[in-house]
Parts: sequence; C-alpha cells; structure tokens
Amino acid sequence: MSLLQNPFDPAREAALVTGAGNGIGRAIAQGLVGEGVRTVFADLSAERVEEAIQTSPRPELASRWAGDLAEREACDALLAHAKGAVGRVTHFVHSASPPRREADHALAVSEETWRRMHAVNLDAGFHLARGIARDLIAARTPGSFLYLTSLHAGTPRNLPHYSTAKAGMAMLVRELAKTLGRYDIRVNALVPGAIAAGGFVADPSLARHIPLGRIGIAADLAPMALAVLSNKVSAYVTGAAFTVDGGLSLTNWFDPPELDI
Repeated sequence: MSLLQNPFDPAREAALVTGAGNGIGRAIAQGLVGEGVRTVFADLSAERVEEAIQTSPRPELASRWAGDLAEREACDALLAHAKGAVGRVTHFVHSASPPRREADHALAVSEETWRRMHAVNLDAGFHLARGIARDLIAARTPGSFLYLTSLHAGTPRNLPHYSTAKAGMAMLVRELAKTLGRYDIRVNALVPGAIAAGGFVADPSLARHIPLGRIGIAADLAPMALAVLSNKVSAYVTGAAFTVDGGLSLTNWFDPPELDI
C-alpha cells in the first residue's frame, strides 16, 4: 500500500476550516472532503461558503457556517455548530484573515483595522484551538491543528498589523505544540509565499524574484497542508513551519513605504 493512500480515517476524524470560502482555506477544505473527511467550511461570507461547498468533490460531507470571527461570541457559536454538525473535531485549520490594503502602513492603519486583524488571526486562532483541544483531551483522542501564517511573520511587509498578527500566530503554534503534544495533539504552521488567492493580486513582475519562476496558486499549498494534517503521514511532526513559496523567501523584494507627511 502506498504511504499516501488513505491519509485520513473518515470514520473517526472530522475537520473545521476557517477562511474556507476562498483562497488557501477553500483549497484545503475542498481537499479534506475529497479525502472523505466531514468538514465544516467556515467563513465571513455565506455566499463564498456555499460556492466553495458546491464546487468541492463531495458536497455532502461539508457543513456550512458564516460569521465574524473578530467577535468572541462568533468563535463560541462556531464551536457549537461544529460539534452539532460533524461531532468531535479532530483536525483544525485556521486560514481566516481580514483583507490587506497596501495603504495601511504604520502611520495610516486605523485602530479598528489593527484590532480586527489581530482578533481574527490570533485571538480566534487561540480560542478555537483551545476549545477543540479541551474536547479532544477529555475524549483521549489525537488531533492535528494547522495555522496559515506568512513569510512576513519574520520579515517586514509594510503592513504592521498583518505582520505582527502573523508573528503572534507563529509563536502560538509553538506554544500550543509544546503544551498539547503530551495529549497527542500536533500543531504546525503552513507558511505561504506570494499566492494569487484570497483577494491577493500579485504583480506579475514579482515572478522574477521567485526561483521557480511563477506566482503560486492555492492548489500549490493544499497537498502539503493535507500531508501535515494527516496523523498517518506526519505523526511525528509538531511545532514545525512548512514554507511553500517557490523559493521567494530567499529574498525580500519590499521597499520602504511612501509616507505622505
């Protein structure tokens, strides 16, 4: 039998994916149902969720949820919905993140934009993981969590609210991995490069900075995500960050922002 055949156990495993309405989160959620895993597709937009489910390989395995994860009450509501829809969540993917605007540099970003970026990425990522982990620990069931961070968790992006939120997530992965490992719950990060998905429109000229010579797409990340999530394929992997960027992290192409002062 091939190592990568049947990477999941659909009879015992179920997933929750945030940001599943578009981009990388959508590709991962669709990949999970394609492997037979019952999956909650969660997103801010009900319309995006519906489209993602209807274009997935097995829509009958998907459950839909829409809400604003910048609010703590929505996180609690999502956990309750997931438990009712798919039972115990064993695989958690946190891909939700508010849109980025290049104009929101350090001297321009508003307090509300800053708050929402951190609330969705970091606060929701923590509260959802803790809720799922508590349930898994009580049931003595293994789990696997995956966070979508960014190359800019470690290098400036001219968007401090975004870079600091992703840097916080990167450390959250390590903290959770250290705490939850004793309960057989693995926690890892996927680190995308320039991916034309989720509202990010890359300048085609950026490809010249990428050793593999092209801008990435969401489908480039889904196979790695599924492999890391799988307790069969990656059983001894936790606290790790997997960069999928075509080699872009070998350079930094950003100039300082133009300041209107």
